[in-house]
Parts: sequence; structure tokens; C-alpha cells
Amino acid sequence: MKKLLLYSFTCLSLAALLSGCSSKSASSSKTGIPYADRKSKNNQSGAFAVATKYKRAPGPGLIPIEGGVLVVGGSAIEVPGVEPNIYNYKRQVTVPSFYMDETEVSNTDWLEYLHWIRYNFPEDREFYYNELPDTLVWRQALSYNEPYVDNYLRHPAYRDYPVVGVSWEQASRYCEWRTSRANEFILREKGILTDYKTLAGNGKGNTATTAAAAPKPTKPFNTDAYLNNQYDDKGKNAPIDYNTQAGAATSTAGGTATPAATGGGRNNQPRRTATLEDGVIMQPYRLPTEAEWEYAALGLIGNTEYENINQNKIYPWNGLGVSSAKKKTRGMIQANFKRAPGDYMGVGGSLNDKGDLTVPVIQYTPNDFGLYNMAGNVNEWVNDVYRTATFTDADAFNPYRGNYFTNKKLEDSQSGKIALDKYGNPIKENAYAGRKQTWAEKQAQAKRSDSISKSTDPQATAAIASTGYQADQRGYRDRQNTLLNEEGVTLVNDKSRVYKGGSWNDMAYWLNPATRRFMQQDESSAEVGFRCAMTMLGAPEISTSGKRSFKNPPQRPYRVSRGK
Repeated sequence: MKKLLLYSFTCLSLAALLSGCSSKSASSSKTGIPYADRKSKNNQSGAFAVATKYKRAPGPGLIPIEGGVLVVGGSAIEVPGVEPNIYNYKRQVTVPSFYMDETEVSNTDWLEYLHWIRYNFPEDREFYYNELPDTLVWRQALSYNEPYVDNYLRHPAYRDYPVVGVSWEQASRYCEWRTSRANEFILREKGILTDYKTLAGNGKGNTATTAAAAPKPTKPFNTDAYLNNQYDDKGKNAPIDYNTQAGAATSTAGGTATPAATGGGRNNQPRRTATLEDGVIMQPYRLPTEAEWEYAALGLIGNTEYENINQNKIYPWNGLGVSSAKKKTRGMIQANFKRAPGDYMGVGGSLNDKGDLTVPVIQYTPNDFGLYNMAGNVNEWVNDVYRTATFTDADAFNPYRGNYFTNKKLEDSQSGKIALDKYGNPIKENAYAGRKQTWAEKQAQAKRSDSISKSTDPQATAAIASTGYQADQRGYRDRQNTLLNEEGVTLVNDKSRVYKGGSWNDMAYWLNPATRRFMQQDESSAEVGFRCAMTMLGAPEISTSGKRSFKNPPQRPYRVSRGK
């Protein structure tokens, strides 16, 4: 079958070049006023800057997934004796285009995270301990797995194997950390922040003065704090601030006036931090939604032509079975799973799936989206809270259960400065409202928040905090859960999170992308890992190559029509 090549790495740059941006005109089409341009000599104070050269591209490690229609649960197969609530949903939904990790997060990836914690917070043993995976998940009462307890995470023999023993909560914190590290790298490489060489005192013409001019930041870079102008670092290529006169003072989110940084640019023009409007900051890494994960795992794009799906799938590959039908690999198992009770790897001399427990994150053939191990190896956390009827209740566009709306807590309501914890991360609190508040409502809410933070009476605090708005939407349209334990207590609550995909310790049934199970978000297992996703902004079509489309006239600079 013909495979689509637009998801290969060689085409990623093409996808970025083909992606659209807001406008390529040099001036406003509605007012005629020229936009601010870094190369122009005639920019005036107050000029409006537009990112006309924005190019969409995936973050490090990600692959673009072109979205579309999915029948959730449509690939499920009924097996006698298996609880029917696992596959009792079948519904057509639409999944927007997004990005997903090519592979599961590996042990090396997690050790990088631990190294960063130890380097930046050497005295904070609690922080480091809290992010350690639970290696005791390998222990079994009647199995000799102790070598994996000691070696699986750290020994180089397992460096490319998927990290396990990680809870949903730890995986979510890793996504937040990865977002800031990737954005910091981009900004320093572009010189928007002080570049790494200057920061280390190794730039050209390095002197004591140069090194002193770039001190090590007191707190690690955080994307949200930077976007709120609370990370005072402007490199030589920081964007020009056309709203500040050269030499004038700028006001930070903290409310203090400081001389505008020049960055050594044209005529010592004042500089500012990058904003979302500049198109440099990436969207946050996060866990994929359940619908995104199922859509990406099934990979029907390889079987689609002109909106016609010519062959459905049970697994991430074509065919009804788990073994390869290709001539060179005929009969070989296409994923890492348990073929039968007690058979984890095949017969000595002919190890069929080449693995006993987990295998490296790049192994077997990727699916038609280019994703590895979307079946077997380890199950993977997704973002959703578990409910048996999620896809019956959820919206048809981008379905998801798990919304718990929060705001970044304000430290100063007048300046807009957000409160940061000791690690430099924003402190979150319940969302105040489901709509934009009026200015008066916002100021009143700020006073209530101050009263809450200063109050020592729990009842008074609860009364002040009550606003009538329900920030926790995890139970919205929720139906009664029927999964009960022997005492008649429900096994499902708002901390029950979905995991999918099957593992090295699962039978073939669980390799089906539609199957789903759950575990508490603070629990972990030797059979569960994860991969990250990222929201794709702009047009959903990834590549227009070879596709029919309407021809739009090119955008031109605005011209004022003058009558005779």
C-alpha cells in the first residue's frame, strides 16, 4: 500500500514553510499605516509590529499529526469474557491537527530531568526525590526482578528504553519542565535571551566586564513568567520595542521602572521580551487527550484517499493479526507484548519480538504517522479523567474530560505580576469566572483573593472563595459510575486517569487503540510510560503538496485609492 511521506523528517521543513501566517503585507489593510519593520529606517515610536515571517514547525521530538474524523471505539473487537464497558462506545468525533512525540519518553530523557533538578536545586532533596520514578514497581513477590529495581532507570544498557514507574502527576510536571527548557533553548540560540556563550562568559572578546554583564539568572527560566515580563533578560537579538523611546525607562510586571535594554541593535533602539505575537514561543508540551492518542495510534491516514478509507484497522498496522505479512519479515511479531500466558519473548534461538520486558523506544516499524510503539512495549498515560461514558457525553469536536480551569495567581493586581513558587513556576488557583470579568469585578476578585491568603478561618475562607462559578468541570454531564469494588464503593473518581496501548505484560487484545483502562493519577506501574503532545495552531492542513486547493490572490501592501 502506498504510504504517505509527508510525516517523514525530510518533509518537516516543507510543512513549516507551507504553513500560513496572518499577513505578509507591509502595512495595515484597514488603516494604511505601515507596520513596524526591524529593517526599516523610518519606524516611529508607537508603530505596530506584526510577525509577517512566522513559520510553523513542531517542537523537538514531535511529529505533526493531521487531524480529521475518527470513530472512537470503531476499531474495538469484542472478546468473550472481557468487560463490555471497555468498548461500549462508538461515536464519530473530530480531532484537530496536533503534534505528538515520535517515541515514548525514555530513561535518558528522564535522567536529563533529574540532572537539571540536581544542578539547579542542589540542596533541595525533596524536589529531587519527588521526581524519582518508583523503581520498586519491578518487585514481585514470586519473581526475581531485583536487578531491574537497581538498574533499569540508570544503567546505560537501558538508556533508550521507556521510563516506567512514573505517575500521571509526574508525567504532567515533566511536560511543564520540558516546555520551559525547550523555549529557553530557542530564545538563547536566537539571541533573544542572553546566549549560552555570553552567559558562561565565553563570548568573543571575553573579559571580566563581559562575564560580569551576564550573571547567572537567580531562578530558572519559566515560559509563563517570561511572557509576563518577569524574567529580566534581553539578548542582542531581542525584539525592538517600538513603543519605548531610546533611553527611556520601561516598566516591568513587578511595577519597577528600569532603563530600557538596548541589546546593541540599530541606533541602540530599546528592546523588549518576546511575546506570543512574535511567534517564537512554542505551545506547552502536555499529555495527549484520549481521542488524540487513539486517532494517532490507529493511523488511518495511510489508508485514506480523497476521504475514502479503503481499509480499516484493528491495530496500528494493517491486517487482522499481530505478525508481519511482508516477505522479508513474514511471521515476525510487530509489537512487544505477551503472546500467551508465560510467553514473553518466544523460543531461544528465534526470539520473535526481540524483547523480554520493555524494548528500546525506537523498535519495530512505525505506523503511518511515523510513531513508534503505539501498541505494546508500555501502556501510555493520556490526559483524560476516566469515565465509562466519556465519548457518549463529551463534545464531538476535540472530546476531552478533565478540565479543571485555573488562573495564575496574582501577586500584584495593579501591575499584573503573577505569584511564583520557590522554583520560579506560577502558582495556580481556581478560575474566577467563565467569562471575561469587568474591571470592577477583577479588582473586587483581587481583594477577595488577598483576604483568602491572609485569612486563618477555614469557614470564612470558604465563604470568601465562593463565587458561584464551577472551575472543576471533570464531572460535567457525568453519569453514575457502575464500576464498584466488593464493598460497593465506586472505583472511579476525579483522580482516575486513562492509560492506553498495551504493554510487554499484556495480551494482544490490549494492543487495540480503542481499549482503555485507568489508574489513580498518583500511582505508577512497570507497565505504564508516556509520551507528550502539543497543540498545533493555525491551518489544520500540514502539507498542500499534490492536493487540490483554491488559488487565493497574493496579499499586497495596502494602497490608498485617490480620486481624480
